[in-house]
Amino acid sequence: MSMTRKEILGFDDKWFVFIGIPFVALMVNGIMFGNLAFYKPGLYFGSCQLVALFYTSLFWLVFREIHLWFIKRTSDDTSILKRYLTLIPLILVVYLALKLILDYTIDPLFFDKLPADFKPSRVTEVISSLLFLVLIISIYEGVHFYSIAKRLSIEKEQLVKENVQSQLEGLKNQVNPHFLFNSLNTLSNIIPDEPDRAIRFVQKLSRVYRYILEIREKKLISLKEEQEYLDAYTYLLKERFGENIQIKVNIDESHADDLIVPLSLQILLENAIKHNIISKSKPLYIDIFLNDEHKLVVKNNLQLKKQVMSSTKVGLENIKNRYRFFTDMTVDIIQSSNSFIVVLPLIHRHNITEK
Repeated sequence: MSMTRKEILGFDDKWFVFIGIPFVALMVNGIMFGNLAFYKPGLYFGSCQLVALFYTSLFWLVFREIHLWFIKRTSDDTSILKRYLTLIPLILVVYLALKLILDYTIDPLFFDKLPADFKPSRVTEVISSLLFLVLIISIYEGVHFYSIAKRLSIEKEQLVKENVQSQLEGLKNQVNPHFLFNSLNTLSNIIPDEPDRAIRFVQKLSRVYRYILEIREKKLISLKEEQEYLDAYTYLLKERFGENIQIKVNIDESHADDLIVPLSLQILLENAIKHNIISKSKPLYIDIFLNDEHKLVVKNNLQLKKQVMSSTKVGLENIKNRYRFFTDMTVDIIQSSNSFIVVLPLIHRHNITEK
């Protein structure tokens, strides 16, 4: 979808054009024909002002469109020096080409009729025109960069919010009454007959809580760290659901240092558990593996509940939004009649492009 002029520039410039053109035309008229104001005020405030208004409007609107085109082509470039080293030569080339055309078309209709003593020099004409052009473009560029900075600030705030939401969601899912009830109920069943197993269960439960506290300041985490946490979390799930849930993890150790967003795997497992039937007759199968493109795949068989718990609105959107901040690679979601698949890109440390 094409962007509007306001979205490209960062502001609605209609008022700027409406006020700016007459103001700049007045300034140009003063610089180029100021010596006529006292000697021939009628000519100065009449024909000279109309000519200044025509030239100002022409240059303003032409270079406004060029600037719009330039922003579209360099919208991702936030280097001010690099942009100006490209923009200024472009302005000069277009200005000189436009000036050459006007010198042989419009100028003779007016300038040749002025008394010789009142004609502005070519140097004055070119310098004044270029100064006002650079001033106007600088204003547009300034507003554009302000809008970029504001957007980046909002996106960073959104990332912080997403991270906090994710951490709170993960913590909430672990300390909510249902989770505690299920964990304590499982523990109480284990303690009498298998105290060693009960101790291991408590250790895994402690690891789950500790991980969430450890990552509260992290935006990305290594796949190895996330997998260590996942081992503890899946252990609790296995103790709770037994053979009714089958979780298979197959991740090559060569990708251990690659990065993903924290708690993404837990959120995907919770999503599968929340939306699908888990029973002896219908076990839930979850596979976590790397595909041929070296992306992390989380796949589960689809056996949807008739009544699904209300969504927290964090889940998949939370993961997608956080990934979007660090990489242009997308989180892919594929659903068929019998399976649900989420593909997470792995972020290499040297490829992080924080936006």
